[in-house]
Amino acid sequence: MTKLLIKLFIRDSGNGKMTARLREKYGVLSGCVGIVLNILLAVAKLIVGTIANSIAITADAVNNFSDVGSSAVSLIGAKVSAKAPDKEHPFGHGRIEYIAALVVSFIILSCGLELIKTSVDKILHPEAVVFSYPAVIVLVLSILGKLWLALFNRNVAKRISSVSNKAVVADSLSDMISTTATLIALICARFTSLPIDGYMGIVVAVFILLTGISVIRETISPLLGERPDPELVREIEREILSHPGITGVHDLMVHSYGPSRVFVSVHAEVPADADINVSHDTIDNVERILHEKYGLLASIHMDPVVTNDAHITRLRDQITQIVHQIDPELSIHDLRVVDGPTHSNLIFDLVIPYRFKIPAAALSEMVDREVKKLSPTYNTVITVENSYI
Repeated sequence: MTKLLIKLFIRDSGNGKMTARLREKYGVLSGCVGIVLNILLAVAKLIVGTIANSIAITADAVNNFSDVGSSAVSLIGAKVSAKAPDKEHPFGHGRIEYIAALVVSFIILSCGLELIKTSVDKILHPEAVVFSYPAVIVLVLSILGKLWLALFNRNVAKRISSVSNKAVVADSLSDMISTTATLIALICARFTSLPIDGYMGIVVAVFILLTGISVIRETISPLLGERPDPELVREIEREILSHPGITGVHDLMVHSYGPSRVFVSVHAEVPADADINVSHDTIDNVERILHEKYGLLASIHMDPVVTNDAHITRLRDQITQIVHQIDPELSIHDLRVVDGPTHSNLIFDLVIPYRFKIPAAALSEMVDREVKKLSPTYNTVITVENSYI
């Protein structure tokens, strides 16, 4: 069914290249499918819930109506996020997808809170639930429908790397569990007069709230600026270092403005005695390849590094060994040596991991003491910085 829908509504789905326009088509299809399916389920549950006098079934119907709103928000998010960059938003509109997912989470939370209120009232003022086979059939079909919707959106999320679709997957799986709880309440009503219906309504509401909180956590992280995927970082570094004339990379930063708008800035080390035009041409080629191969918009700063001076090479190795003895995660880059009549300044950047316990000033003093053991004429000028990857 999933492949059929994609084949019918997305003509160019098999061309191998994921463009912003193609992502929009997938997002719109996902939203439309969610709207249609949830309307059908909500209406069916509302009818049987009213007939059976079941707050749990009615609560499940309300949840499906909220899912209609969620799907509509996701659809709008897919349309807006596909808009081209403009004067006011030069980096594009990709982050609207995260905002759409955040709106969906608030819709989910509001429904969950309302359902808890209704379910508590049902427990305090219980009414008999009427068991019926049509209600059982509707709930079973709802469980199967939500399972299919979860699988469908998981397929779409993998194709377009969509936070919104991942949120819909989590929501659909939560709906499956809550509808199963509703089905259990309906079956129990046939054998007991206890207010199981109200308690199951609370179970449904709790699952809705947990889903809403989960979606918020998933959405807030990229909006705040989360750490890039380590595998993507390794791919970028491997690609840059695979080009002759580039000896190292540092200060790599990845800025995401949505799945289709990812910017990269990085410093690439090149031999200081190399032809600057050749090095510049290499950097241009790397930027082009990163865009063509990974869809990344890269800005690479060229750092000249002395590679043919045995003294500086030895100092670089010795300082690296010193910082590794303090912590293996420490690293240095941009070492420069400025010699004077009485002392030599060793200028370099020292990269520390986040939550590093030693203060920057104390760490610099530790490194300086160890470097002076190499020669008392050495004076360190250290810039301590964090890695952004």
